[in-house]
Amino acid sequence: MEKSFKIFAERETEALAKKLTLITKVGDVWLLSGTLGAGKSVFARAFIKKLTDAGEVPSPTFTLVQMYQAKDFDIYHYDLYRLKKPEEIFELGIEDAFYDGVCLIEWPEKMGAFIPKNAWNVEISVAGETREIKIYTADEEKTRRLENVK
Repeated sequence: MEKSFKIFAERETEALAKKLTLITKVGDVWLLSGTLGAGKSVFARAFIKKLTDAGEVPSPTFTLVQMYQAKDFDIYHYDLYRLKKPEEIFELGIEDAFYDGVCLIEWPEKMGAFIPKNAWNVEISVAGETREIKIYTADEEKTRRLENVK
């Protein structure tokens, strides 16, 4: 199942990310795809702020990963833009994060064959002033959760 949302303002991207926090669970991996400036970091920042008391949520462009404590799990925010080889993700402790927390991963294509099969895919495309956010997953249980998002 795929859901598609037309977004006309940054605050709408933020509102959608906040809605998606209501269906997230430990072990969820959110793959955020899109060109530079599409809104991946805006999405991640709103998602993290909704679940934590983090004041600042900087992009992990240079640190590659930032960790935040939510009530029931840790949130790992990855920005893989600077990775040279997919194998470098293992130096970031990504395997443990997949099982123990919730992951938001910008530039997931840098993971190559290591992309989790049951992840949430969030594709953000830009057409002029409008953004389209498509969300889909191959996981049946996640598909049922997504049906409740309006």
